[in-house]
Amino acid sequence: MTCRNMKCRRMNLRRRGRTIALLAAAAAAAASPAGATCGSANCFLVTGTEEGVSTRGVLSVDLSYRYVPLDRKLSGSRSTDEVLTPGIDFENRVIEPDHHREIETLNELAEIDLSYGLTGRLTLTAALPFMNRKYHEHFDDVGTPAEAFRNTDGTTGFGDVRIGLRDALLVRHRDLLVGSLAVKTPTGAYRLLDSTGNIGEPTLMPGTGSTDLLASVFYSHQIGAAGAWQAFASGGYRFNGENPLDYRVGDETLLSGGVERRAGPRLSWSIQANARRTERDRYRGQRVDSTGATFVNLTPGFRVRTAEGSAAFYLYAPVPIHEHVNEEQLAPRAGLMLGVSKSF
Repeated sequence: MTCRNMKCRRMNLRRRGRTIALLAAAAAAAASPAGATCGSANCFLVTGTEEGVSTRGVLSVDLSYRYVPLDRKLSGSRSTDEVLTPGIDFENRVIEPDHHREIETLNELAEIDLSYGLTGRLTLTAALPFMNRKYHEHFDDVGTPAEAFRNTDGTTGFGDVRIGLRDALLVRHRDLLVGSLAVKTPTGAYRLLDSTGNIGEPTLMPGTGSTDLLASVFYSHQIGAAGAWQAFASGGYRFNGENPLDYRVGDETLLSGGVERRAGPRLSWSIQANARRTERDRYRGQRVDSTGATFVNLTPGFRVRTAEGSAAFYLYAPVPIHEHVNEEQLAPRAGLMLGVSKSF
């Protein structure tokens, strides 16, 4: 059945989320013998599977699903009744102020992350966002005779692949410091047409069309005689390029910190704070209003490992505690990230 309203769409998303959760849990259980970095609104937290280094010759595979609803209407840090955002007319190469009245965007991302130990300290990484889905509702051509409600301008597709290297800069009994460099390649579609036959909004595309550079560091420290507690911190920066349409997504800064506690041989829980700041987008050198924001989340989570420790199931629930946007924008509510990881 084709959904034509938000209620139907949400029901389908909840069913899909439950199905993926069951599949991930089943994959983790099957690995046991008988008898665990978002228009990039999708995720910017520490998962414990994408930050470390792999043993030489070991391949680690991580399958994750992320769901982020954006329906909080903000002006700065305050609620507002109306969010008017500009449109980018790529055909006529102009920015159209107050072109859209935003209602809601639902983001889903399914991704496979791979890491392979080249040496004991150097790891090759790749991220494959094989499903990047965005459902979107807005009023188009606001203030004109052609103004109309639209809910068919969202997109679905393969996203931008990231390839990089992680290096263990410091390895001690209780301390680990890892540095990472990666390149995001323009593999995702960025010229998809909307319901009017024109190139759609850049923020709704599966890809950005640009080549970007990502740099990050991750540090962890074990606490206590048995190392049951672990404190961690990470920071990263993404330098974004300009795509062939002369559109450039704003650079991005990420900061995270938290603690993890082992609650048994197979279960651990964590709490972390995650901050993400994005600069304004630019089109043909001009700033694009209603872009750029600062978000801070408080994220509880847990991880369940298999008996032999080669596989894990994890779940995180980012909860916004501070949101500030430039001009007016839609901001996210509490989201969900779940996944399963396995080493071979």
